[in-house]
Amino acid sequence: MDNSRGRIVMLVQNGVEGDSRVQKEAQHAAAAGWEVVLLGRSPDTEPRMWRLGEAEVRLVPMRRGLARRRHELRSHWLRDPIAYPLGPMEIYRQRQLEARRAEIDLMKAREVIATRRQSPVAARLRRAALLPRRVTVRLAGDWADLRARRTERLRRRRKELNAPLDHLSMAFWKIVMGDRAWRRLDPGLWDFELAFGPVIDQLKPDLIHANDFQMLGVGAREAVRARAKGRPVKLVWDVHEYLPGMKPWVNHPWWKPAQIAHENEYAPWADAVVTVSEPLADLLVERHRLTERPTVVMNAPDLSESPGEDEEIPDLRGLCGIGPDTPLMVYSGVPLVQRGLHIMVDALPAVANLHAALVVSHHNWSYVRGLVAQAERLGVADRLHVLPHVPHRQIVPFIAAADIGVSPNHHHQNHEISLNTKFFDYSHARLPLVVSDVKTIAETVRETGQGEVFRAGDTEDFVRAVKTVLSDPGHYRAAYERPGLVDEWTWEKQSAHLHSLYRKVLGEKGR
Repeated sequence: MDNSRGRIVMLVQNGVEGDSRVQKEAQHAAAAGWEVVLLGRSPDTEPRMWRLGEAEVRLVPMRRGLARRRHELRSHWLRDPIAYPLGPMEIYRQRQLEARRAEIDLMKAREVIATRRQSPVAARLRRAALLPRRVTVRLAGDWADLRARRTERLRRRRKELNAPLDHLSMAFWKIVMGDRAWRRLDPGLWDFELAFGPVIDQLKPDLIHANDFQMLGVGAREAVRARAKGRPVKLVWDVHEYLPGMKPWVNHPWWKPAQIAHENEYAPWADAVVTVSEPLADLLVERHRLTERPTVVMNAPDLSESPGEDEEIPDLRGLCGIGPDTPLMVYSGVPLVQRGLHIMVDALPAVANLHAALVVSHHNWSYVRGLVAQAERLGVADRLHVLPHVPHRQIVPFIAAADIGVSPNHHHQNHEISLNTKFFDYSHARLPLVVSDVKTIAETVRETGQGEVFRAGDTEDFVRAVKTVLSDPGHYRAAYERPGLVDEWTWEKQSAHLHSLYRKVLGEKGR
């Protein structure tokens, strides 16, 4: 392979599989002549490696030694002297008490047996002798129960961090350290550096493509180290979501302020910025005072990598156990509460014979289990089908067997400002759409006539939209006959913008 165009190291904080955007970026850049190494995070302590076309994928093990903040490691005495120390001692004391109770129960049982052979007076004396120990265990149990309740309260307070002292602490570090405050608010971000930094150092890239906000710092620090050694490494930052408007990945009040501070500190080091939509590009220019507008690369399907002749595509309707005439709506994507999938389950009783297929990852997540439980409560469990993800090259022909593609997102800023991946997949599958009234996708569907729009979270209006589409699906499929409608919505078109940016940043200068 000709590697004269240089080496690109791509960074992503997940395990690569299931992330169609980074896979397409790596595969197409490698096909265009760059040497590409895509670094992701291993799900365990073992490194992993495979090829993705001409690109190399490596998963790096990452220890979470810094995930706990310093206050979580301090003594509990100041917050609650009665609580157990969080950790092994709490469990040990509780189990010790249970053992003592079991010992008392055993002694009582032995006394019952023994008193059967004794006089009433002797039996009473034996029971009296046992009383002090029983009282001691009872008091110890009450004390242990109190400490257990206080421990749980302490654990909850440390998680919620809503006490005045907690608010004061966060404000203090933000004032004193500014954008460097993430080091106190979420020191676990250093774990990414400690895992990925040495690997990138060894690879000596010409360009680093950092996906999203957590990998921005890793890429920026590598660029600083390399430039200090005389290697002019370039940094491209790929922004998938607008951080201030996103729902936190971690349920901790300090997590989001820490990520924002981290992004603010390292954004100026990016030589170029890529993002997924024009409205998000506008927000990034304003927030980070960018001198150059981000290059927009939408996450459209890769039609060049169609399934091979020998590759068997799963049968969507076969997996659902239904025939071609049964109405079927499909959702493809990540199963998050804010994505609104539950409205599809809630609507099933109102539409006769309608089935719902959820092509999602993470079937073990509580939200997915809750959807299945809700279907059982509504008596429609036989019409809800939770199916596994398929490779991104198969997704379009796989979902094409459905009658409706559903995008039921709730109103969140990141949902409002871009066309999501499933929109492009549904469009290339020529599916009639039912989408919630989040701004960008609703405006697009109304303009193209691809489907119906409903009020986000409104089950009755969702049912109306579904029935309307099912009554005349051909009307909505006809929208795809408009010349050029989906031509720009392909990865071939979008990756050309990305490769043009690479050439500009690198100046086509080889390694």
